[in-house]
Parts: sequence; C-alpha cells; structure tokens
Amino acid sequence: MNDAAPARRARLGFWGLWNLSFGFFGVQVGFALQNANVSRIFQTLGASIDELPILWIAGPATGLIVQPIIGHLSDRTWGRLGRRRPYFLLGACLCTLALICFPNAPALWVAAALMWMLDASINISMEPFRAFVGDMVDASQRTAGYAFQTVFIGAGAVAASAAPALLAQLGVANTAPPGHVPPSVAWAFYMGAAVLLVTVLWTVVTTREYPPEDIARFDAPPTADLVAPGPLAIDLLWLVGGAIMLIAIPVLGLDKPLYVLGAGLAGFGLARLANRLSVQAGKRDTMLNHLLSDLKAMPPIMRRLAQIQFLSWSALFILWIYATPVVAHLQFGTLDPMSRAYQDGADWVGLLFAAYNGIAALYAFLIPLIVKRIGAAAMHCVNLLAGAAAYLAIPLLHDAQALLVAMLGVGMAWASILTIPYALLAGALPARKLGVYMGIFNIFIVVPQLVVSSCMGSIARALFPDASQLVFVIGATLLAGGAVLSLTLRRLQR
Repeated sequence: MNDAAPARRARLGFWGLWNLSFGFFGVQVGFALQNANVSRIFQTLGASIDELPILWIAGPATGLIVQPIIGHLSDRTWGRLGRRRPYFLLGACLCTLALICFPNAPALWVAAALMWMLDASINISMEPFRAFVGDMVDASQRTAGYAFQTVFIGAGAVAASAAPALLAQLGVANTAPPGHVPPSVAWAFYMGAAVLLVTVLWTVVTTREYPPEDIARFDAPPTADLVAPGPLAIDLLWLVGGAIMLIAIPVLGLDKPLYVLGAGLAGFGLARLANRLSVQAGKRDTMLNHLLSDLKAMPPIMRRLAQIQFLSWSALFILWIYATPVVAHLQFGTLDPMSRAYQDGADWVGLLFAAYNGIAALYAFLIPLIVKRIGAAAMHCVNLLAGAAAYLAIPLLHDAQALLVAMLGVGMAWASILTIPYALLAGALPARKLGVYMGIFNIFIVVPQLVVSSCMGSIARALFPDASQLVFVIGATLLAGGAVLSLTLRRLQR
C-alpha cells in the first residue's frame, strides 16, 4: 500500500473474510470451554450454587479495565505485526497457559485465580479482533464481516461445548473422585488450548493490516480528542455512592459480591478526580484523560447500543451461570454435584450450548440478507424476542430433549447480539479510534457480568429460594427490554 491508496478499503473475497476472523474460532473455543464448564469445575471443587456468582466475578472485573486499555493501546501501536495482531498473539499465549492449568487446579481459590487469568487473556485477544474487522472491511461488507466472525464464534463454541460429552462417548471418564475434575473435561481444555493457539497464529500469519496513513484516509474528519472534565459534583457522586454501598454491605448483611460493585463505583469516581487534578496540572495527554474523554464523547447510536448490550448480556450471563445446576435439577433430578446424574446433566448442558451456537453459526449467514430487507433495528428486535421466548420455555420444559427446541431462540438471539451491534457501531465510529471505542463498548458486556455475579444470587434467594430456575424469567424480561430499545436504533443511524 502506498500514498496513492484509495479512500475506500478493498473488498475482500471469501478467503479474505475467513482469514480475518479464523483466529476468533480459537478464542471462542476458550470462551465456550469457560462458559460451559466453569460452574461445573467450581462445584466439583466444593462450591455451592449460591457461591457461583461470586466465583465468576474476578474475570469480568478484570475485563472492565483491560478492554478499553487494550483498545486504546492497539489504536496507537504500529510495528512489524501491525497494530491489532500483537494483542491477538499475546492474549492467545496467556489463554493457552490458563486453559492447560485450569482443570488441574488443586483448590477452589486456585481455580478462581485461573479464571481471572483466562478471562483477562481472552479479553486481550477478543477486543482487538472486534476492531480488526472494522479496520479491514469496507462499509458495504460490515454486516458480512461481523457475520463471518459470528460463524466462527458459533463453530468454536459448538466444538468446545460438545467436547466433554463427545470425549465421554469415546470412553474418556466423565466422573472423578471428589475434588478432581473429570478427565473428559480436562482433555477438552487441553485440546482447546492447542486449537486456540494454532488458529490465532493463522490469522496473524495470513493477514496484513492497513498502515496508519491509509487508516487516516478512511477516517471521518477528525474531532477534538479531549474534552474538559465534567462537573466536580458528578465525580463526588460516583465516589460517595460507591463508599455508601461499601459501608452498607456489612451493616445490612448484604452479599459480599456487592463489594465489587461498590469498589467499582468508588474507583470510577477516584479515576475522574485523578484525571481532574492531572488536567489542572497541565497534563492533558494521558491515557486516563483520553479514555474518559472518549467515554464522554460516545456517539448517540453507541449509547443506545450500549444500553441494549447491557440488557442482552445480563440475560446471557444468567444462562451461562445457572444452566448447569438448573438443568441437573429439573431434567436430571439431582442437586448433588458429585453424582453421576449431575455430571450427565452437565454434559447435556454442553450439548445444549453446542446446539445454540451451531444454530447461531448457520443463522449468521442469513442475517446480512434479512437486514437488507427489513433493516438492522427490526432484525435485532425480532431476534431478541425469540431469545426471550426461549428463556421463558426453559423452566417449563422438564424433558431434556425438549430443551433443544428452546435453543433455537437462544441461537437466533446470540447470532444477532454478536453481529448487528458491531456492524452498526463500526459505521458510526472514527477509524483512528475504533479500538478504544470497541473496548469501551465491551464494558457494557463486562458490567452485566459484574451485576449478575454480584446481585443474582441474592435476588434468587429472596424471590424464589426453592425455584432457582425462575432466574430465566428475569433473563427473558431483560431480552424483551433490549428488543424494545432496538426499535429506536433506526432514527439514530446516520
């Protein structure tokens, strides 16, 4: 590429789109192994169902910090591997190590620490992959580019979710002595580690990124990078609100996971105050000031999409955290994580997750075609409503096979959540800030996990102590709320 490069990106063929996102197949293998098996591993190591949300919390707390920082850094990186690919590779190496170690955790606290490492390393790779498609595809191919990524996400999740059950069918034991992870799960993690590393290396080797001067040609006219800090009262409100929550938790006997939310609120207030002092001292060109300025300057469509993502991903985390214990209870008749019936139920959840991811992978091919006819906003609304209907069906279906029907709606919602918001977002953001804004956008994936992990255990005990499956009614309500908000996207598109 040279100074005569056109102001439009080159259109990519099938294999060009394939190479861009093939590494995401491996990243999703790691993500799906985590989602489908972490609750199982935690309970195998002695955790109760009420303790699952707090044990899930370390990963998203790290992602909340990691994603915008990685996005900011990748926007400003340029070297022999480009600006996004170094982060793919770093995250893949760390994730490979975490996947190998996870099933060998000797104690619950070690497993929680390894989940933190696994989630952080997945975030290091995943965030730049989202920006990478926006960097490399023309506007006419955005929906197709992100749909292609969804295909690999679905395919990777199918392979990873089904792996323990398939290994069990091949004769690898799916039970183990108390305190040990079944060999079928351990070998699934080892195989996933190898797949992740190989596929990310494929994308690193087979793609070339546009250099900074070409990215500048693709960009919209530059806007001011930095904005003045907001009112001091707002900074103090965040800080005081978090401090009040931290004090109220022991006084009112609230659940300990809420400490993370309180610390997060207070920490954000402290970050705003620190930035204010730095700007007043004349130090404006700092990472913190850039991140807070970009957060404040989000385009209107990004704000709306962030609200929709918050609701959608809150529902997804309810599924991932509670599916194994709920299915083991309702469909397999056990609450004992040491029993064979529980392990069979956990294997079935892996197959259910494989089913909805497979549906998402196939459905993703149709999304660009349907979007051309009815528009992205209407398409997203329909898909989220399908997901809401599936969530309502889960506590009503007592036959394990019947749950496969519900996975059709979950798969439609999952494909849409992974495709449409990113395609709309990529068209609304300046190319030179695509990484940081994708990182900020992914905060609204991480924050729901923090909220669900912190609050859902208390909500479930308070509202339905003997019927934890009713958390899926809450999930259905959240998806329906996202569907309603999706109808407002059309007027915000530019």
